[in-house]
Amino acid sequence: MKKIITILFITVLFVRCNDVKKSTDGKLNIVTTTSMITDLVRNIGRDSVNVQGLMGTGVDPHLYKASEGDVSKLTNADVVFYSGLHLEGKLVDVFEKMGRNTNTIALAEVLDKNKLIGSEYFASSFDPHIWFNIEYWKQLTIYLTSELSRLDPNNSAFFEKNKSFYLEQLDALEEEILKTIATLPDEKKVLVTAHDAFNYFGEAYGFEVVGLQGLSTATEAGVQDVQNLAKLIIDKKVRAIFVETSVPKRTIEALKQAVLSKGFEVEIGGTLYSDALGNTGTDEGTYLGMFRYNVDTIVEALK
Repeated sequence: MKKIITILFITVLFVRCNDVKKSTDGKLNIVTTTSMITDLVRNIGRDSVNVQGLMGTGVDPHLYKASEGDVSKLTNADVVFYSGLHLEGKLVDVFEKMGRNTNTIALAEVLDKNKLIGSEYFASSFDPHIWFNIEYWKQLTIYLTSELSRLDPNNSAFFEKNKSFYLEQLDALEEEILKTIATLPDEKKVLVTAHDAFNYFGEAYGFEVVGLQGLSTATEAGVQDVQNLAKLIIDKKVRAIFVETSVPKRTIEALKQAVLSKGFEVEIGGTLYSDALGNTGTDEGTYLGMFRYNVDTIVEALK
């Protein structure tokens, strides 16, 4: 199967040129990877573009592999937007081949790598969970808008208008969550989750973040990891720990039992959205709603 997909991509790269070719309705055909990127493109492009997202609710981008259907979508797209920084680890081979096409764009590449969190778990050497810093998300918004305007200059004014509105929404979101977080005492700002997806969140908003697994869900938590984290929870008197929608909850449940076996009780404070948004049509199915929900859930449980 891997050989078939590789041959398909090589063939397409020979027959396609780098010029954008629109669909019969005159709109850009856009393919996106994660649900966060899909939501961003829809906010800026709205009804002037056709968007197909590869990954839906609860899908783990670290482990996602391209299907035959994905190959068809990718090769028929005018432009592919993905997060980058090796977040989509299993798609790296595919994107390296498509990288020869100028219309394959990793949005995280716009960020200053000197300000990113280093990570030995990824080939990029950086933590890829950049959407948990709203300021970084604003930079991706601006970059995406400029790329859409380059590819479809006739709709440039429309994209710019949508960008301005979305940036205003992001400003309002950040102001709101800062007020919510301010209600939580500093000593209670210890966030324990299934894997280290929230380091940018912790850095930006003053939380100590500890994940049971590493930055990538491709790594497994061992017995010693569970025991060490159980000790930290007891030492810091952490009241709640959190599962994630895109990571099996068994690791956090095992952590809870390990803490209980040492005579301390910790609650599962709720489920957080980490590597994917919620269901389409819900508040959590948008970046804005996901972020707000996560912050409300974290603060309420840790209080």
